[in-house]
Amino acid sequence: MKNIFASSILLLFALLACNSKDEPVENAKPAPPLVVAVDPPDAPSKTWKEHWFEHNQLLNRIYYDTSVVVYYDGDVKQTISWPQTYMAEAWNYTKKNYGKFGDDSRLFVIYHAGKYSGGHPGTYLDGGHDFRNVTDCGSNSLDAWVTGVENDIDLSTHEIGHIVEGASKGIKESPAFDIWHDSKWMEIYQYDVYIGLNRTADVQRWYNKMMTVTDSYPKAGTQWFKNWFLPIYENYGKTKVLNGFFTLLSQHFPKQAIVVQGKGYQQYTRKMNFGEFIHFWSGAANFNLAPLALSAFGAKDEKGTDWAPMLAKAKTDFPGITY
Repeated sequence: MKNIFASSILLLFALLACNSKDEPVENAKPAPPLVVAVDPPDAPSKTWKEHWFEHNQLLNRIYYDTSVVVYYDGDVKQTISWPQTYMAEAWNYTKKNYGKFGDDSRLFVIYHAGKYSGGHPGTYLDGGHDFRNVTDCGSNSLDAWVTGVENDIDLSTHEIGHIVEGASKGIKESPAFDIWHDSKWMEIYQYDVYIGLNRTADVQRWYNKMMTVTDSYPKAGTQWFKNWFLPIYENYGKTKVLNGFFTLLSQHFPKQAIVVQGKGYQQYTRKMNFGEFIHFWSGAANFNLAPLALSAFGAKDEKGTDWAPMLAKAKTDFPGITY
């Protein structure tokens, strides 16, 4: 009996083994290959070490496409995504209306948190930011850039405006900078960008804010936006007149050849005086803006010199500008 029982047990195990669904090793399906994200050869670097001014952060690439490359330092919340869309829209609108800015179609967008309050630009004509078009914005708050509204976009757009004034038409420098200083051109530029992007609430917000701004130059109480740029913008072509000023500068204002990364460009050789400033804007508007300038600025430039003789000479020096 013991032998019969033992034989039955062995037979049962044999039948169970024969009915198993396990496949032979040689027929097993291989595991799927491990997927590793590899950048294409022309992708921007995943990190970027700052080497300008007091900046020394190792930046991390958060996003890139054909319009923008977005970098954050280690303190910016990496979940912030609005720059991917907004900065691309603002940059593409700018290129559409002011022309090409170098061979790389992208804007390199940098944000800092907890440091470097304020912002600055870089352009494709300067090695300071590795010959890239750059907006570099910082804040003392570690919670900066979360909302993507008001100052978040105002400061970011402002820095794009500096790229326009300092590098449009393949020419380096801003001849008008000493006249309009850091922000007066940006006031109308930003207004136009918000209009162009159909950001109705921002248009009204920015308009309300700019209509109350006063400056000490060229005289105390000057309202650049309200009394100079807005009338020109509304009456003489809007975006077209803004771009027209830079076009006329590129065609007529003194410049010299420069070489940037083996390619030929140009650079303005000097700043413009107040009479030239009025003359070039009149050309862009195709209308004599001297009366508007007298109303907005008074009869003297920031140094207290009458600009009427400067304007007369500008008409002689730049006869190709007519209105």
